[in-house]
Amino acid sequence: MKKRIPLLIAGLLLQVLVFAQLTLKVTSLPQNTPSDADIYVTGTFNNWTPDNPDFILQKQEDGSRQIIISPAPGLVKFKFTRGGWDSVEGNAAGGFLPDRQLQYDGTAQSLELSILSWEGQSTGNSTAAENVQVLSEDFAIPQLDRQRRIWIYLPPDYESSGKSYPVLYMQDGQNLFDASTSFGQEWQVDESLNQLFEQGDQGVIVVGIDNGGGDRLNEYTPWSNPTYGGGEGEAYVNFLVETLKPHIDSNYRTRPEREYTGIMGSSLGGLISMYAVINRQDIFSKAGIFSPSFWFTDEVYRFVEELGKQDDVRIYMIGGVTESSSMVNDLNRMYNSLRTVGFQTEELQLLTHQDGQHSEWYWAREFPAAYEWLFANTLPTSTEEPEHYQIKISPNPADSMLRFDIPASLGEVAFELFDMQGKIVLKHQQLNGQPIYLKQLPTGSYLVKLYSQQQLLESQQIIIAR
Repeated sequence: MKKRIPLLIAGLLLQVLVFAQLTLKVTSLPQNTPSDADIYVTGTFNNWTPDNPDFILQKQEDGSRQIIISPAPGLVKFKFTRGGWDSVEGNAAGGFLPDRQLQYDGTAQSLELSILSWEGQSTGNSTAAENVQVLSEDFAIPQLDRQRRIWIYLPPDYESSGKSYPVLYMQDGQNLFDASTSFGQEWQVDESLNQLFEQGDQGVIVVGIDNGGGDRLNEYTPWSNPTYGGGEGEAYVNFLVETLKPHIDSNYRTRPEREYTGIMGSSLGGLISMYAVINRQDIFSKAGIFSPSFWFTDEVYRFVEELGKQDDVRIYMIGGVTESSSMVNDLNRMYNSLRTVGFQTEELQLLTHQDGQHSEWYWAREFPAAYEWLFANTLPTSTEEPEHYQIKISPNPADSMLRFDIPASLGEVAFELFDMQGKIVLKHQQLNGQPIYLKQLPTGSYLVKLYSQQQLLESQQIIIAR
């Protein structure tokens, strides 16, 4: 018996070593990465040796780089290099990037990561159009206790017109507008939309949300995968609906109704976009699903079949035939699930391409067609310069009613009241000088919008307090 105890302990240790594996998968590299460069991972598990040949990431068929390591449970710190500290990874601007950190619990885990730059080697030359802005470098995500950079694209005539525009929310914001922050190549969303505008398109506001780097897989997956983990997707979508969208609608001239609100993403971003449009059909009426990672879990199909069709929704799906062995089958399976629960053929578009790849260049190429199909017949409220009127909404805060002081020259004025999730809670086609009664509404913040002949006259946030 005494001899068997050490053998039992040794067996348990061997099991830990076998199963305590951490998979690191780098899905995107900086544009200036040499094609023949080896990518190393270095950290607390290899004494921070930047060029250890045992820690070179291997190239995968989909173009990513991957390595499986077996660190001890606890706090793991690491970085990627090209073989030396003079070629260590940097932040989006090419500057110093703090150590990546992971509280590793010793179970099999997988992380999808992106290398933003090589420190000191970023060109720093932004390719974003003038009508693209960084709304915030550290926009709060209270649902996940994190912060994130948010981009916003405004149509070329935004500053000179009084129009209110549809809005498209897009994942992986650092890849959408600017080659200097993208993972190899940008989507060229701004260039494509500006060109379409010159050809007569009425315009759309695009809100780009940066992915969370090491948190990307968790945030873009509503369910957990036994191999890769994940499962924070519901909280992430709640952030889009409860925090980000109300901020955008309050600070920009938007059409907040669901009919004018879309969502789009690729890969895992396609998975979370599909989840969002099905789960919140009261908020989103259109979704672009590019090369979606439906392989992550079959729960996505069951979810569609359980929630079903609740409203009119347009869904545009694309994928490359050779992207993976399951891509086409997964897209067809999702199409069939959507049809089974009542979505009509005119609401769905499924395209596969022989040359399609799991890459930004492919999604950039297909973006204009997807946008035009999704937002067909979705127009801003007006194409004319607005007149300026003195309109007073009182009291604010309000208790039981709102009163409106509106010039008689405006004629009929329509009223809409939105909650902070962007849902219309009150609507009147004609105010007629009468107050609006609020007793049936709970306390909280709301957004008032007044229209005359479909032209936005006033947008104002109010508070109901009792």
